[in-house]
Amino acid sequence: MNKSLLTGAILGVTIATAGGVAASFGLLPGGGGASEAEVLEVTEVRETVDNPREVCKDVAVTRQRPVKDQHQVLGTVAGAVIGGVLGNQVGGGSGKKIATVAGAAAGGYAGNKTQEQMQAGDTYVATETRCETVVDSREVISGYDVTYELDGETDTVRMAYHPGDSIPVEDGKLVINKEKG
Repeated sequence: MNKSLLTGAILGVTIATAGGVAASFGLLPGGGGASEAEVLEVTEVRETVDNPREVCKDVAVTRQRPVKDQHQVLGTVAGAVIGGVLGNQVGGGSGKKIATVAGAAAGGYAGNKTQEQMQAGDTYVATETRCETVVDSREVISGYDVTYELDGETDTVRMAYHPGDSIPVEDGKLVINKEKG
């Protein structure tokens, strides 16, 4: 075999081997570092989400009927007449007049109060819809705190998805803005 051919072959193999070693250690441009970071631990980050909603139900409500005679005139007049008639039945002479006036006054007052109580007790039952806001709470996973190792260094990063066993690395930086497919 030719000596220069043998020397060229050995020199070529040596250069190719040295280039491969240099590239694996990141000494050549474009051949830098690891292509993935090893995931050491993943912790779910949870948050509470509130969901308000309206709940309505029908309830029975007792209401007072509208009052037609707010000043209880009818009760007062009727009471005064009845009281006056009864007072007139008592005594004689000028005592009869005083008893009639006193009976009319007492009867008027009693008639007024009686009508007032009757009006207050004049009620009806109606159905009303009553609503209230109820808040349902639930926990959701809002992200993941990921502890990883890259080139012998340990660090933590928050990610929107679970990365699995490794995180891709490009140009020495984690690729965390897109999910693995």
